[in-house]
Amino acid sequence: MKGCHIQPPVQSFLRKRIGVISDTHGLLRPEALDALEGVDRILHAGDIGDLSHLDALADIAPVTAIRGNIDSGHAAQALPETANLTIGGLRIHMIHDRKTLKADLKIEGWNVVISGHSHKPSIGEIRGILWLNPGAAGPRRFRLPIT
Repeated sequence: MKGCHIQPPVQSFLRKRIGVISDTHGLLRPEALDALEGVDRILHAGDIGDLSHLDALADIAPVTAIRGNIDSGHAAQALPETANLTIGGLRIHMIHDRKTLKADLKIEGWNVVISGHSHKPSIGEIRGILWLNPGAAGPRRFRLPIT
């Protein structure tokens, strides 16, 4: 039809705020809870230490947590060593120790890889994948920052 303009459908992307925490080692600081307030989802990259802390985090938002190298016992065994999830169109892979990752990143198609373990906060992009380590929110280790 002449003069008729068809508008393409408008895609609406839901904005999600994702809180990422790692290496709490049994210490869930009030500052960490305050920082996570208002997020839509919490991702814990392992070394939780006290699994009851996952309940405190779940009071803020739904939690996805993986097992770290200090997480032991029957309850901790229920936590996966890795997790794959999609949030807001992002394909996210979680693994506690990045050095143990054995997947082919091109095949997996992940947008984000989240790890912990080193206690060193870092963020960077390598070949189109965002690599995020939130550092450690638990007890201070050496001279590394509490994050």
